[in-house]
Amino acid sequence: MKTAIYPGSFDPITLGHLNIIKRAAVCFDRLIVCVLVNSEKVNRGLFTPEERTELIRKVVAKLPNVEVDCSATLLAEYARQKKACTLVKGLRAVSDYENELQMALINRKLNPRLETMFLPSSAKYTYVSSSVVKEMARYGADLSDFVPREIIEDIRQKIESGRDR
Repeated sequence: MKTAIYPGSFDPITLGHLNIIKRAAVCFDRLIVCVLVNSEKVNRGLFTPEERTELIRKVVAKLPNVEVDCSATLLAEYARQKKACTLVKGLRAVSDYENELQMALINRKLNPRLETMFLPSSAKYTYVSSSVVKEMARYGADLSDFVPREIIEDIRQKIESGRDR
């Protein structure tokens, strides 16, 4: 069984992320979408890692070979634990490639059996990012072209609850 991991912060998951998930899911027997806990950003996200995991589960519920997990483990070690052979990375621009290539080389050094597969974004999602979605949500913009419809209300509620503080 070929297992791949699609890692990221997914704060929140976007239609661009979902596009990569669907495309990668047809390439592997099992795809694990893993919310990685970045030690530098642990308390700065809109959603907690556990909330992000639940939002992704809501979005991928109809994809039978897709699992969702959360980890604070080093990615190369997490892949070893899950017996994954491949990391899936989405690329929106050439600038993404430089950083992702460096990470792929580090992950391969730490786990020599681990390959990285780069999937370019579909053209209609190259400008979509979680950061842009959060900014738009803060201004009450229509998010339907940017995030899965299943989670639009979750994002609105989270933004509203943050304004009360």
